[in-house]
Amino acid sequence: MKTLRSLAAAVALGVAALPLAGCDKFLKQDPTGTVSSDQLNTAANLEGMVVAAYANLGNDHFSVPYTSMWPYGDVRSGDSYKGGGGTGDINEFNSLEQFVFVQPTIGQFDAMWYRLYVGVGRANDALRRINAASAADFPNKLQRQAELRFIRAHFYFMLKELFNRVPYIDENLDLAKYPTVSNVALGSDSVWSLIASDFRFAAATLPATQADEGRVTKYAAEAYLAKVQLWRAYVQNDAHAVTSVDQGRLQEVVQLTGDVIASGQYALTPDFADNFLFATEKNKEAIFKINMSQSDGTPHGRVDMANGLNYTMAPQYGCCWFHIPSQNLINAFKTDAQGLPMFATYNQTSLADSVDYQTNTVDPRLDHTVGIVGHPFKYEPGFVFLPGWARVPQVYGLHSSMKELQQPDCACLVKVGPFFASSKDIETIRYADVLLWQAEALIELGRQNEALPLINQVRNRAAASTGRLKYADGTPISNYNVQPYSGAGWTQDYARQALRYERRMEFAMEGIRFFDLVRWGVAAQTLNDYFAVEAQRHDYLKQAHFTAGRDEYLPIPQNQINFTQGLYQQNPGY
Repeated sequence: MKTLRSLAAAVALGVAALPLAGCDKFLKQDPTGTVSSDQLNTAANLEGMVVAAYANLGNDHFSVPYTSMWPYGDVRSGDSYKGGGGTGDINEFNSLEQFVFVQPTIGQFDAMWYRLYVGVGRANDALRRINAASAADFPNKLQRQAELRFIRAHFYFMLKELFNRVPYIDENLDLAKYPTVSNVALGSDSVWSLIASDFRFAAATLPATQADEGRVTKYAAEAYLAKVQLWRAYVQNDAHAVTSVDQGRLQEVVQLTGDVIASGQYALTPDFADNFLFATEKNKEAIFKINMSQSDGTPHGRVDMANGLNYTMAPQYGCCWFHIPSQNLINAFKTDAQGLPMFATYNQTSLADSVDYQTNTVDPRLDHTVGIVGHPFKYEPGFVFLPGWARVPQVYGLHSSMKELQQPDCACLVKVGPFFASSKDIETIRYADVLLWQAEALIELGRQNEALPLINQVRNRAAASTGRLKYADGTPISNYNVQPYSGAGWTQDYARQALRYERRMEFAMEGIRFFDLVRWGVAAQTLNDYFAVEAQRHDYLKQAHFTAGRDEYLPIPQNQINFTQGLYQQNPGY
């Protein structure tokens, strides 16, 4: 099977020639090693521009991560603390955690805006050129248009969930007019409609499978369109409060996810761990993933720098211990005697001492997600988590994140300065997403009985995922007990609570939860309840507070407002 990994490293696009005064020869010749704009319009170079657009899916950095949204989806959700060397270590992420210090002048927000629009720009530039090519000259024209529109919609989706008020720019707008495009004139739902339109085109155009690993497919587009429509189904007012739930969009989510499920191409992996290990990254659960690589001709390879700060202080790693699971999240993995979540009481007592993991029953996904003192780390019985692996335990406790980290002897690991990164592919949409999106839509449609077996599929897989969770002598690391829900008492309200809890357990520390809380309209209540308890455990959170109607979205970066000479309107409350 061919792959986009090696192709991405080979694409280098130069579009500007610098004129040198006083030398007519230089003014009339392109400098060596550059490519003029017209030269990009050959079939081979158009293919290269498509690959360059794919490449930008993973062109982030640990200071401004977007392939992993951990600072924005986990640190802001109550699932994790910022971590690192203390609250001043990347203080901007500390502001995200506490909400009270968030300002439009924070540089990471401007950099995130810029990087995501670079992704939009690469897709638009390639689309502009491909649109002008004839099908005879460029036989792959229609399919590449669909791929590029998928990529563009992906970046716009992230912009919308982060900033809400964003200007929409497509391939038909002249570059000089960019600063004249308002971020509010089009209207929020109209921007969502344009994003959905790109995914619809991709779903209608793309094949069910691709020969090149990494290219998007019909089913990836249908899954992503379902995600868009599920987000849009929770209609928000200008204060970001959910005012209604759109039944038509929910029906479309059921239909789209049904197509993906019925395709037979995807399935839950037998073991939850298979989604988080390099050795098992090629699996049937991945619907849309971002290819990573090493030894590809670039200095460090195309590696997962987004999570480069998150490795523990173990000698085998060495830096920097960001993205630390909260005590609230750890407690949430407790189960009752029936193997079900403890919705109302899970946080009344903490899993603190090693004996607690034997005297309580827990969901196995705990030991797939959290590094715990005395427990084997990342499925290595001889690699036991030690207290010294925590950088500042007096601030953030003694745990670590684990899903995004790879084993220290993995061939996928690359050392980049003091940091580590891996070449494991990044799963952006997996089959568990699709099952739970369909279950959620069914519940909101009042068809909760149809949602029950979907949620239980996910729970049953969790219950079966204990094979790697053992000490060297073969005994289980923790006392596991997860059971499926029964139909008894399965009302719409109970099913909604179960679905939302299941999403937390399944996608914990994957940069997702905050955006779920916002679209459900429960962020303020959930987070302020969280701070009321968590501030008693960690003094640095005593000032933390979520302000409804403001903190659901990041501020529009001040640099971008300045760029448009005040045309962009700031989000409420900033």
